[in-house]
Order: sequence, then structure tokens, then C-alpha cells
Amino acid sequence: MLQKIQDKFSESIQIQIASSELLPPVILKAAERIVECLLNGNKIIVCGYGRSYGNAQLLVSHLSHRYELARPSFASVLLSFEGISATMSSQDNEINLLYKKQLQAIAKDGDILVAFSPFGNEEIVLNAIYSAVNENLGIIAFTSSHNDHTKGLLTKNDTEIVIPSNNEMRIVEGHLFSLNLLCETIDSLLFS
Repeated sequence: MLQKIQDKFSESIQIQIASSELLPPVILKAAERIVECLLNGNKIIVCGYGRSYGNAQLLVSHLSHRYELARPSFASVLLSFEGISATMSSQDNEINLLYKKQLQAIAKDGDILVAFSPFGNEEIVLNAIYSAVNENLGIIAFTSSHNDHTKGLLTKNDTEIVIPSNNEMRIVEGHLFSLNLLCETIDSLLFS
């Protein structure tokens, strides 16, 4: 059992090393896009599904409250998968349209959608991305090397933060580290 635990640490470390070679310019680009969006008076709209919903919640918390620095709140909104909205959508067999409908109601030109999609088969998130494309919103997608579904949707103006793994747990923890680094970079760009 100890060896299994050590192997998981090794796997995580190897993914972090690979990410450290691939992701710094991508995270910087994402941070610069978010800063520009916020300085233009727009907002960041965030969604995730399943285990990635927690990462989406944390990103909105970091933006609207703070990451490390005490600073003003940044305009950010979580597309909600909670409460009566989710229950009603489920009852009407429209759960996969929940984020799309919320996005269409609140998105304005110049806003950015940040979507957490580890495997790209999360239909509720894909529908939000389709909607963002149709609304001409910028997109920042947190994905993995296993995710081919979003590639055809994203343009050269969009940003994809790809965790080089096919293991869902390692992808989600890679997204967590990357979103923390993204927030740290945003704070540095604005306040350093």
C-alpha cells in the first residue's frame, strides 16, 4: 500500500513537471485576457461539472473575494448547478441546457467564459461553450490531453489550459494548481 501511495505522488509530480514546461505562457495569456476583460468593465463567467464544479466555485471565490492580496472584488459569476434551477432543469429533462440558459441570460459582449472540462464529454459544459461561441464571448477552457471535444470549438483567440494527463484525479488537481497560479498572476499583473 505504501508503494501505491508513493506511486501516486510520483505520478502527480511528473504531471506537474510536464505542466511546468507547457503551461506558463498559456497561463500568462489567460491572465492577461482576464485582466483586459475586467479593466474593460466586463465579467468572468465560470462553469464546471461534477468534480470540476468545485474548481469553478473556487475560481469565482478567488476573483470575487481575494486570492492572496486584499483587493477590490472582480466581476465574476458562477453558472449554478444548485438548488431549484438544477431540480427544475432535471425535472424537465433539460439539465444539459442549464448553463447555456444562464449564460445567455447574463453574458454581454466582452465577457469571458471560463469552462472546466476535464474530458470534454460534459454535455452541460459543452453546451455553455457552444453558447459562448455563438455569443462571441472569449473562452478559457481548462481541459486535458484526453479532451478532443472542445478543440473544434475554440478559436485562436481562445485559451486552452491542457493538463497533460488522462487520469481524472490528476487533471482536477492540475486544474486546481493552474487556477491558483492564474489568480496569482492576475493579482501580480494588476497590483505589482
